[in-house]
Amino acid sequence: MAAKMSKRVSAADQRKAQELNARGLKCFQSWDIVEAVVAFESAANLVPNNPDYRLNLAKAMARSGDYDRALKALAEFIGIETDSKLVERYERVFGNAMDEVETLLTKKMTSAALPLEEIGAAIQMWLEFRITLGRNSLSTRKPETWAAGLDFTVRRLNLHTVTAKEVADFYSTSEKALREKHQALIETLDIMPCDYRYFAGKDNPLDKLVEAAELLEQLEQKFRLP
Repeated sequence: MAAKMSKRVSAADQRKAQELNARGLKCFQSWDIVEAVVAFESAANLVPNNPDYRLNLAKAMARSGDYDRALKALAEFIGIETDSKLVERYERVFGNAMDEVETLLTKKMTSAALPLEEIGAAIQMWLEFRITLGRNSLSTRKPETWAAGLDFTVRRLNLHTVTAKEVADFYSTSEKALREKHQALIETLDIMPCDYRYFAGKDNPLDKLVEAAELLEQLEQKFRLP
């Protein structure tokens, strides 16, 4: 890896990598994750010493659910990133022990008798959020606010009838703080209702929407037959 990182990169390769990265970002925003991964990988291969290309690749891999490759890209990012505080934050992702948010989340969701699958979904959401946050700052000084936001988001995704105030009180935090974290999770991860990534039930209502869309397309095609 060190030899690869030290190779001289031409101006043409720099420009091409920038174009590929820009394409990858557009694909990522539009949920064309396969193309985003290809673009970010190509950019990183052209300019191996640019950490942002590897961080973007980690984000795309995490969104696709391929956490092994996401962590591999993140490890490569850590190896060439110069911001020591950011490196320290991402190194904690590789820790064997659960962090304060995960520990509190697991304890409280278990005590609320929530299904193991939903607890796992909340842990997964926290991992993906920390990766996708990128260079944006993250404060975990009050882990109870993040735990409450994750719990509330997962419960709502899984169609639990619960209010923000109820969950905030359960975590001894404010409803305002919970809603701020809830919104940050939705915006950063581009979460939709019953999101497949975090829905733990057997029958996802989104399946019916997909079936309805497919049926509508079939009816449209038949309607337009000559």
